[in-house]
This record gives sequence, structure tokens and C-alpha cells, in this order.
Amino acid sequence: MRLGALVLSCAVAFAPITGQAQETLADIRQDMSVLFVELQKLRREMSTTGGSSVALPSGALDRLNAIEAELQRLTAKTEELEFRVARVAENGAQRLGDLEFRLCELEDGCDIGSIGKTPTLGGDTGVSAPSVQPPAPSNGGTELAVGEETDFRRAGEALAQGDFQSAADQFAAFREAYPGGPLEAQALVAEGQALAGLGNTRDAARRYLDAYAGYPDDAAGPEALWRLGAALGDLGNVAEACVTLGEVAGRYPGSSDAISQAEAAKARFNCQ
Repeated sequence: MRLGALVLSCAVAFAPITGQAQETLADIRQDMSVLFVELQKLRREMSTTGGSSVALPSGALDRLNAIEAELQRLTAKTEELEFRVARVAENGAQRLGDLEFRLCELEDGCDIGSIGKTPTLGGDTGVSAPSVQPPAPSNGGTELAVGEETDFRRAGEALAQGDFQSAADQFAAFREAYPGGPLEAQALVAEGQALAGLGNTRDAARRYLDAYAGYPDDAAGPEALWRLGAALGDLGNVAEACVTLGEVAGRYPGSSDAISQAEAAKARFNCQ
């Protein structure tokens, strides 16, 4: 009976690890620690020095030892993964912070002291010609506010028609009207394209940086990153541009269009 209860408790304890993708590494570590303690208690009960009339099935202790060893291995692996994730997030934030600092240096009147800490979380020589394709809103299934998609499409049409000033104004107004909305990252990239069309490469680069830094996992992330790299190159920061463009393939391996655009930009800047 006790062994049957142990099997049931193990099944229940392991269920959150495999069935709830929303749990954090810390949650998983806590679950494993609780299970490990329970196994230790059971082992002490089964290892009593007194006589017992209970006949345990053959190999029960071996199976308990095997479960305990596997829990220890998983705990160690979880700690290793947690450390690696923290390092990646820290390095990414540091790189983005460096880019923000350099862009501020290039912008007249920018107060470097006002730059906040980046939150922890990759042809011709003229200015890159902005795409004139209207951005298609992709909200990832999130419900949009009334008029949100209409306003976004209207601004996108102005961008496609080459009315860059109107497009920049409309996307800026859109972000003020729907702050932090599901189309925020796409609006930032599109506003950056409009600013680039007006020859304002510095502000365009800042929009791309804001889109990537704030929404790296958004559908607009790959485009924001390669456009940021291209803008840095157009501003004369070729070394930073090459590093940024080189991050596209590693950060977004499934984004073939962004990767090809990044490779074309790397060739334009003679990146090694």
C-alpha cells in the first residue's frame, strides 16, 4: 500500500513539470525539492532497524534510490539552465544598453544621464531606402481596442504611399492612443521606417531599438533588429552595425527574410 501511495505521489508531483509550460525554472526547482524531501522521509521509514511485518516488493529501495538520483540530476540541470538564462538576459541587456548610449551620443541635446537601465531580457552607402509595403497588423490573437486596427492600417497606407511625414505623425499618435498595445512593436518599426524616409536616421534607429529592446519576442523583433543594425551603419557606426546584424540569425533562426536582409546589409558595410 505504501509503495502504491509512493507511485501515486510521484505521478502527481511530476505532473506540473511536464504539463504546465507556464511554470518558471524556480517553480520547477521548488517542486523537485519538495519531492526530494518526501522521498527522504519515505526512505527513513523503510530503513527502520526494528522488525516489521510488512513485506516490500523486490527492488523497492533500488527504485527509490533511482528516483532520488534522477531528482538530483534534474535539480542540478535546472540550476545550470537558470544560470545560463540569467547570463543571456544580462548580456543582451548590456548590449542594448550600449547601443542606447551610443545613439544618445550621436543625438544633439540627448542627456546621457537620463538614460535608464535597460531591462533584463541579439549596396550603396546612403541611407537605406525604407520599405513602402504597409505593415500588416499582427496581434498574436490579442483582442484589439475599437479603432486600433483601423488607425494602424491608415498610418500604414500613408507609409506605403511615401507620405513619410504623415505616416510618422500617425504612428506616433497611434502609440500615444494605444500605449503598450499588441501593435506597439510594429508601430515603432513602421514609425522608424517613416523617419528614415524623412532622412532622420538617428530617430529611426531609436525606434528600432525601442521595438527590439521592449518586445524582442514580438513578430516585429527580427525586422527591428536588422533595421537597427543597418541604421547604425548608416550613422557611421560600422563596427556596432556588424555586431548587431550578426545577431539576427542567432536570435531569430526561423526568420529567413530578416536574415537575408541582415546579410545584405553586412555585405554593404563589408562586415567580416
